[in-house]
Amino acid sequence: MRKLISTIIALCMALSLFGQSNMAKYAPEAIKETYDKREVMIRMRDGVSLFTSIYEPKDKSVKHPILMERTCYAVSPYGEDQYMNMRSYAPYIDAGYILVFQDVRGKNMSEGEFEEIRAFIEGKKINKKEAKNVGQTDEASDTYDTVEWLVHNTNNNGCVGQMGISYPGFYTTMAALSGHPALKAVSPQAPVTDWFHGDDVHHNGALMLAESVSFQSWFEYYMGNKYVKAGIQDFRFPKMMKNDIYSDYLGIGTYSNYTAAYADSLAYLRTIREHPNWDEYWESHTVTKGHMHDVKPAVLIVGGLFDKEDCYGAFDTYKAIKEQSPETDLYLVEGPWFHGAWSRSMVASWASMYFGDEATSEYYNATFEYPFFAYYLEGKGEKPKTGAYVFDSGNRDWKYYQAGWPEVELAKATPYYLHGDGSISTSAPRTSGKVGYTSDPAKPVPYRAVIETSVSKDYMIDDQRFAAQRPDVVCFQTPVLAEALSLSGEVEVELMVDISSTDADFIVKVIDVFPDAFNWFEETGFSRDPRDADPRVKTLPSTTLPMGGYQLMVRGEVMRGKFRESFSEPVPFVPGETTKVRFTMPDVRHTFKPGHRLMVQVQSSWFPLVDRNPQTFCDIYTCDESAYVKSDITIHCEPSAASCIKLPVVK
Repeated sequence: MRKLISTIIALCMALSLFGQSNMAKYAPEAIKETYDKREVMIRMRDGVSLFTSIYEPKDKSVKHPILMERTCYAVSPYGEDQYMNMRSYAPYIDAGYILVFQDVRGKNMSEGEFEEIRAFIEGKKINKKEAKNVGQTDEASDTYDTVEWLVHNTNNNGCVGQMGISYPGFYTTMAALSGHPALKAVSPQAPVTDWFHGDDVHHNGALMLAESVSFQSWFEYYMGNKYVKAGIQDFRFPKMMKNDIYSDYLGIGTYSNYTAAYADSLAYLRTIREHPNWDEYWESHTVTKGHMHDVKPAVLIVGGLFDKEDCYGAFDTYKAIKEQSPETDLYLVEGPWFHGAWSRSMVASWASMYFGDEATSEYYNATFEYPFFAYYLEGKGEKPKTGAYVFDSGNRDWKYYQAGWPEVELAKATPYYLHGDGSISTSAPRTSGKVGYTSDPAKPVPYRAVIETSVSKDYMIDDQRFAAQRPDVVCFQTPVLAEALSLSGEVEVELMVDISSTDADFIVKVIDVFPDAFNWFEETGFSRDPRDADPRVKTLPSTTLPMGGYQLMVRGEVMRGKFRESFSEPVPFVPGETTKVRFTMPDVRHTFKPGHRLMVQVQSSWFPLVDRNPQTFCDIYTCDESAYVKSDITIHCEPSAASCIKLPVVK
């Protein structure tokens, strides 16, 4: 036994040392040996110049493909003698790519004015720098002008690609619309897409409070070119979170108080206040709304099923291109990842969840991303199979959908009805029943049980037993499942409710309840703790951790009640009148295994992840504390008023 243990320890140390030595060749000093760095200002058609950092192989004997990232987060380090660590670009360094990084307008060393999710201009002449076209600039035209310069001023093979995660994912989506013939492949990853219906700022019209306020108080001044020129590299407001985000945000109170705390100096918080409903502003700044036609480059869209920031964006962008540009070579990869995890040294486990070797960043890069760019930019390898690759977060394996996502022939929207006794079944209620709770804005339901000073990514896979214990959260669940229940696609919610006020939010969670006698190693097929053999597995719980009865949130979403009929023209509730609240949750691919249960939780606050609904029909961004009232919420479970969730059940 001692010999076996010593062998395992030696193997782990060897793997670790190999990884460290292998990564050393991507360190700045090593990159200097094989790459030259240039910093240039590339002029756009309207005269604005954008700062661009170019890393080009010293080897000029062959032509090289170009891979570009355009970003609002700075392309540091700055200075032609200062090189970045290229660990994240390892396969592209190995293949000798030209790597290009550009500050977008208004950020850091680039000229111009920065604009949040800058609107796409339909119908402009993106390939001409004519005087009459000077005002017709957007991120697509900036991409076109940049690519045009690069293909004439680097030792390239005429093939350009672009990728980016989160906000740079948005710039990559816009690049897909640039129309430049040299741009062959793009990969928007967790792309910022629609800041009213999903992603960072709003979900179904409800403000994602903690994320929006904390991000904007940092981002608006971070590396803004005017502040860089003034010598202010990283402007920060006084720290507002002193104890924990739940009590601190609750103490601040109304949205007006948040903006007042920053002397109303944050432009985007003012934009939110000025556009409380879906309007021309939001529509014009949502590129997937009618603009994703005639996409020329191949597109690889990447997202995380448990991404707390842009879970919506990857699915929405994929569906928009699939519908509006059906001839595009289109790929989707959705893994069991948090925001950007696929690009990092992602281990096989995360928090309390073990997803396996095929969830790692190594597997993702070797299987999906690099083969995609290698084929379209280098002409190397076989053409990847178009379609969707989506990870089943219950079975912990990949599913391939040749016809794309969702493959409607494989899944059927099946109503799972909520019953007054707290049960769930596929049979509609035959007797009258209802469940009620009181929602109090003064005591909102916390989004997680942990005391912390910022929103944690872990809430996406948190144990929901803490919420089930609250009197203002109602739970419904099935009996123990005798057979597997597999879901593939969107989850639709239809609640029949009445409330005692004129507005309310409805948060619905789809939950996988683990067996009482749960054992990770038995469920995953391991005969022993995988940490013994795999040094990447660090956080897998031991057999003594109380995972029995764990309530894994597979998907959770909020609907602001006043938008139930229209996002542009909200309507109040009539107190006491039974009303349908219908909305769609982001897609899932999950299998509830035999021995597990399906649970649905319903609540009316999720704080401070979502701002508090005053539960009075009003403009939440300008109201005062007097608008915040308690509301008695009733969920109807009756033959004439049945509440259900429609699950995309795999046939």
